[in-house]
This record gives sequence, structure tokens and C-alpha cells, in this order.
Amino acid sequence: MTAGTVTQARPVAIPVSETMPWLIGALAIGLLLYYFIGIDEGATSVFGNSMVVHEFVHDARHFLGFPCH
Repeated sequence: MTAGTVTQARPVAIPVSETMPWLIGALAIGLLLYYFIGIDEGATSVFGNSMVVHEFVHDARHFLGFPCH
């Protein structure tokens, strides 16, 4: 074995100003997905009395455990 120097990993400082837009964007997408999959039921839809969104995500609702019947 040869004697060598061991380098330690140093943490990199990431400014909040760079991460905040990503966090806000992820939160917005998450809330939209939660609304469309978990809350939108057709009769109480923001987009009128249409069952299109409900039927589109119907299987995902059951898979994730949201009741809809």
C-alpha cells in the first residue's frame, strides 16, 4: 500500500435565492396534481360541471386511495 492523502468532501453552499423558485414550482405542481387527482369530482369542479378530468384520473384516484363513488 502506498501512503496517500485522503481528501474530504466539503459541502457546497447553495443560496436560497437559487433554490426558492424550484421549491415554489414543485409546490405549485404538487398542489395542482393533488387537486386534479384528489379533489376534483366533476360536480364540484372549478372548470364547471364536467366529468372529463375526473374520468381521466379515475384509476389514479383509486390507486392512491381517494374515494370517488
